Amino acid sequence: MSVATDMEQMAVRARDASRLLAGASGAAKDTFLAALADLLATRREAVMAANARDVEAAKAAGMDAPRVNRLTLTPAIMDAMAAACREIIALPDPVGGIEAMRPRPNGLLVGRMRVPLGVICMIYESRPNVTIDAAILCLKAGNAVILKGGSEALESNKALAALLREALAAAGLPADAAQLVPTSDRAAVAALCKLDQYIDVIIPRGGEGLIRAVVDAATMPVLKHFKGVCHAYVDAEADLAMAEKVIVNAKAQRPGVCNALECLLVHADVAPEFLPRVGSALRRAGVTLRACPRALPLLGEGAAPAAPEDYGHEFHDLILAVKVVDSMDEALAHIHRYGSNHTEVILTEHHGRAMDFLRRADASMVGVNCSTRFNDGGELGLGAEIGISTSKLHAYGPMGLVELTSAKFVTLGNGQVRG
Repeated sequence: MSVATDMEQMAVRARDASRLLAGASGAAKDTFLAALADLLATRREAVMAANARDVEAAKAAGMDAPRVNRLTLTPAIMDAMAAACREIIALPDPVGGIEAMRPRPNGLLVGRMRVPLGVICMIYESRPNVTIDAAILCLKAGNAVILKGGSEALESNKALAALLREALAAAGLPADAAQLVPTSDRAAVAALCKLDQYIDVIIPRGGEGLIRAVVDAATMPVLKHFKGVCHAYVDAEADLAMAEKVIVNAKAQRPGVCNALECLLVHADVAPEFLPRVGSALRRAGVTLRACPRALPLLGEGAAPAAPEDYGHEFHDLILAVKVVDSMDEALAHIHRYGSNHTEVILTEHHGRAMDFLRRADASMVGVNCSTRFNDGGELGLGAEIGISTSKLHAYGPMGLVELTSAKFVTLGNGQVRG
């Protein structure tokens, strides 16, 4: 059979399994999660042996050290996957919950019930722990999941997917609710992207190139974010000591993630005082600064002139673009031109400007006097997330269990008819 036929058959099985899973009890799904947590402990050696084969092959192929590091499963990562299962058990099951029930003038009660999306296809790169972390969220929310990991992690993903299926069967749930694409053939992704009659949504996780390729090919909705170009604007009425602490955290605490700060905007009135101090603090943290002509002389030794391409760029490194602006309007114009709808924050003690910034900045999280690093499902109280969506339809921001469901209208009546 062709790869396209294989993918279609997999999607058909997922669709059938999704209908069974949609009616499963919360207790059955939690039984699955508990069984999976136990299997991750008892089968650790077999999973890590499979991962060792992937790592050895990756090194032989010349994969760079950071990617090999992302590929490698350690005992701590195995423990974290098991812990994630138990954490999700503790989260409330959103499926079947009824929201905002309200009466109509004729006595009809109208509300909305949370329902699974159906079949979710996850397409992701490198990190094999995504196989578990993504699947358990999809399954707890009542969705069947098709998993397409990177070719470099195929042996690891096969071992982990086998545990998913075993745990599902042990809980009396359909094993086909979690299926791994067993081939590294790129034709598999192209085929999956055309199966909108079976797959309800695709969630790509990885580099911008992968995500754009999926978006271009898919005939069903794609929940995505291309990159995280996050800004912080230091207002004329900012608490500068607080602003310094926030900026250093946002840039230097973990610079390689999508919610790390990439561009600092500073009001001209406070730039002469703030930029020398924050520049010194950032240099101590190992950050290289790329500054506009107005900011450059205020940042001291080590700062370099910013190139045009430094604005709107996701550095994934200890590098920060810096620009002086004359107003919040100018800061917002810069954000609207160069931002990626991910995370924007303002540092200010002026309540009116803070509220105006919250309304006008277009991003999946907008903050006042806090680090960009808080745009994360765990930090925002979701318990866990499958990723951050910068798509505005369906989900905007971190996607937890609720965001992996939809809502249908339900009506409760006692014989009402429409006149």
